Amino acid sequence: MTTKQFLSQAYRIDQRINSKLEQVQSLRELATKATSTLSGTPPSGSRNVHRMEDVIAKMLDLESEINGDIDVLLETKKHVAEVIKRVKEPEYQTVLEMRYLCYQPWENISNTLAYSPQHTFRIHNKAISAVARELERKCD
Repeated sequence: MTTKQFLSQAYRIDQRINSKLEQVQSLRELATKATSTLSGTPPSGSRNVHRMEDVIAKMLDLESEINGDIDVLLETKKHVAEVIKRVKEPEYQTVLEMRYLCYQPWENISNTLAYSPQHTFRIHNKAISAVARELERKCD
């Protein structure tokens, strides 16, 4: 795993959680849909009378997965934050935290720190190298 992949893993987990939350919302909307048709003919025997229960079961399963993913996200963020804290330069730490723990776009980071985008990228590249050294030390 590269240094950037290590730092970005929390963001990827967060994206998966958000995707699952959207799926739960979609299932919730499906479960609450009330579709009634006025017809003189009785419904066919093939109608799924357990449809609501199936949707609710799927929602509960997804919510359980989400809770597990949140636990993994918190542990991952904790681990990434610990490695970032081992970097000596506070400026590097700030850029890394803003980018990989707060998921801020480069423009926001540059504006917040009052740096040009190019300078922000230079600091980031140096910070990535510092994290790589810390990761190597931990493996030794």
